[in-house]
Amino acid sequence: MSDLLPPKPPARAEKVSLLNHVRLFRRDILSAQPEKLYRAWMAEFRTPFFRSFMINQPELVKRVLNERPEDFPKSDRIREGLSPLLGNSVFITNGETWKRQRRIIDPAFEGGRLRETFPAMWEATEAAVARLAERAGKGPIEIEAETSHAAADVIFRTLFSIPIDHEVAAEVFEEFRAYQRTQPLVNIAAFLPIPRWFPRFHKRATRASAARIRGLIAQLTADRTVEIADGTAPDDLATKIMTTRDPVTGEIFEAAEMVDQVAIFFLAGHETSASALAWALYLLALYPEVQERVADEARDAIDPAQPRFSMVSKMGYTRDVFREALRLYPPVPMMVRETTRAERFRDRDAPEGSQVVLSPWHLHRQPRLWDNPDAFDPARWKTENGKSCQRDAYIPFSAGPRVCTGAGFAMLEGVLLLGMLARSFRITPVAGREPVPVAHLTVRSKDGIWLELQPR
Repeated sequence: MSDLLPPKPPARAEKVSLLNHVRLFRRDILSAQPEKLYRAWMAEFRTPFFRSFMINQPELVKRVLNERPEDFPKSDRIREGLSPLLGNSVFITNGETWKRQRRIIDPAFEGGRLRETFPAMWEATEAAVARLAERAGKGPIEIEAETSHAAADVIFRTLFSIPIDHEVAAEVFEEFRAYQRTQPLVNIAAFLPIPRWFPRFHKRATRASAARIRGLIAQLTADRTVEIADGTAPDDLATKIMTTRDPVTGEIFEAAEMVDQVAIFFLAGHETSASALAWALYLLALYPEVQERVADEARDAIDPAQPRFSMVSKMGYTRDVFREALRLYPPVPMMVRETTRAERFRDRDAPEGSQVVLSPWHLHRQPRLWDNPDAFDPARWKTENGKSCQRDAYIPFSAGPRVCTGAGFAMLEGVLLLGMLARSFRITPVAGREPVPVAHLTVRSKDGIWLELQPR
């Protein structure tokens, strides 16, 4: 493996004022952090309004996510920035509301349901290869835009049985791109003790994009409600979720609730997958020997004439490459919980209402845990160190009861798309355009990820 290290954002100065920290944080949460956080087991951050603890010690992470998750609900500070789009979705709810939502949603992603989504996922993969084939060999391609297109296509085909070029699907996709351009990760209300009744100052364009997206999703769900009543609905994820009754209450999602859930499926299932795939493709470009091995494995495993779900199980090395991309560039770089009572982390007292930040970005690069943590090394997952860290220090999809319900879906999608694209194209980086990771909704590149593709 080459000694070349993949790109990592610069750290901020050791000491900055609260105002400058807020400014840096709203611009990019990765470069807003000091270098010492990569080595620390824990760090404390104080503001005049709240205290925050970032925890990187595996035992503390397990306490929060696995052992006592109800004592550490999701923080309302995350809701501040995302509420215009996500409403009261499963991503930001807590307690009994969250449990009820998960009881209805989880069956759609369990067991054989993944196998049932494969044909739609394969069609989206073929469409992505065809789109890129038209541009291959004709100059640099900004690959994040292409992976966003591909991931959105997967979501619409598996959720509503429509391709991305369907009129409503295409409009949702374009509106979501507009939403991304106007929405900072953290609303200023996340830093101030503003009461719930006080208006949140989201940009007008952000609120307008969110309203249009939700209106379009409402149209799709209303149409599906009619199809379900008529007995003509396709057997896809939307139908499964809309017809699943909560085994405790017997209720199904009301129309407004379903709009909330579809919004988070699109955000989580499209934005995070696009981020992970784009970085994985860049890593293949940076390490051609890995790329060739992925391409060879995909040629052996995939038969485009007879696509089968079982093909992906034969792509173990590609899975390790995608897993390594998720380690280096976790799509959701930080998660925020809140203490419901006084806690003690290591030698510090955390009062009730403290923010608890779990950072996959830092945990995945912790030198006390990982061998050569900043290196791209797919082979690490076969080592004792890699296996140990996968159990204790690898959380790209969170962990515990609140682990992402679509984790298996994302891994299937990522491995399939990565293998097919490497099988179809020779991928090289564009000289002088090394990407700089930044975090807004997810970990993306500051000025895009530019690659050259040549047909194989």
